[in-house]
Amino acid sequence: MTVTLPLGDRTIDVSLPDCDVTVCEPPGGEPVDPAAAAEQALSNPRGRSLARVVDPDDAVAVVVTDVTRATPDDVLLDALLSRLRSLGVAREQVMVVVGLGLHRPMTDGELADSLGEHADLATNHDPDATVTVGRVDGVDVEIHETVAAADSVLTTGMVEPHQYAGFSGGAKTAVIGAGGESQIGYTHGPELLAKDGVRLGRVEDNPFRSFLDRAGDRVGVDFCLNVTHGPSGILDAAAGEPRAVVQSLAASAREALSVPIEGTYDAVVAGVGAPKDANLYQATRAATYVALGDYDPLAPDGRIVVPARLPEGAGDGTGEQRFYEWLSSAESAESLYAEMAGGYEPGAQRAFVVARVLRAYDLYVTDSEHPTVVEDCLMHAAEHVEDAIEPGSDVLVVPDALDTLLVG
Repeated sequence: MTVTLPLGDRTIDVSLPDCDVTVCEPPGGEPVDPAAAAEQALSNPRGRSLARVVDPDDAVAVVVTDVTRATPDDVLLDALLSRLRSLGVAREQVMVVVGLGLHRPMTDGELADSLGEHADLATNHDPDATVTVGRVDGVDVEIHETVAAADSVLTTGMVEPHQYAGFSGGAKTAVIGAGGESQIGYTHGPELLAKDGVRLGRVEDNPFRSFLDRAGDRVGVDFCLNVTHGPSGILDAAAGEPRAVVQSLAASAREALSVPIEGTYDAVVAGVGAPKDANLYQATRAATYVALGDYDPLAPDGRIVVPARLPEGAGDGTGEQRFYEWLSSAESAESLYAEMAGGYEPGAQRAFVVARVLRAYDLYVTDSEHPTVVEDCLMHAAEHVEDAIEPGSDVLVVPDALDTLLVG
């Protein structure tokens, strides 16, 4: 059988003639026009309208997502700035902060591609340029000084399956994207990640999501405009109160992206594609989404195969480098997991979660530009997907692992 998988911005054909191959049904969902959906969402907000949130003389901060998200931020900013202008808020009163978290800064070219004509309003977040605006669960909530100084705080965002928050979006864009190491370290630390309810696809009774929402209250996130997407494109948009927006779009995403699976498999091939296969830090999400989701389709001692280009290697940001340092210096997944259970720096959490998967399964990364980096990190590099699969294996292929919720 030949299957087509994403690799960066292109696709590859994979042939596995000696295997019993099951291809995961593609998630559903009809795509919508992002601009029209954004306008409709702003006209029918969940909770207070933008007109009731923002005064004409307000200084407005808009926190947007970074290059690791496929959010159409240029379209969402267009819609927000147009509404603000109609409310008497001049363009000069708006400041855009790129929510990097601990990822690398976006280049001028990337900002232009992402934000279009609004790139001149943007500044990359700097975790060192933060101020404390309150405490949640005994943790200081630190936020970029531009956001803290604003009269009104708005965010864009992508509500998509997230390993810890259940679904991303809402207050997360500001609290993590424009936050300091205090809350990033706590939310991504072993204490919180080990709590019941912190899992992919779960919003209700999720301590991680609860912290984000309450920290968003301290930050003063007044209004958000979010979208959700699937393999076919943008599926829905919602605007208004952050909690209500996430609830609404998570329901839309769950309905569109859930795919029932039966049985277990010797190997799962998990597709990623751009922008998530830019580096190993992001690409390993495919493996953790498969193994640590609602339904684990892997047989004992199974393997996960992820085709990923990795032009940035492990990744260039602070978090990505910490991820690489932990994995590349470890003797085994077991020893790494045990050591990291005692604590680690913000950004290193992906190494902790990957170690959890590697204790049970082998992880192969194929077709990459940096196979040595892969091998350094307790994983296996192979030239092609076919080279990573044992003949005679039962294989599940999930072409878009990050946009698929496997359910039993």
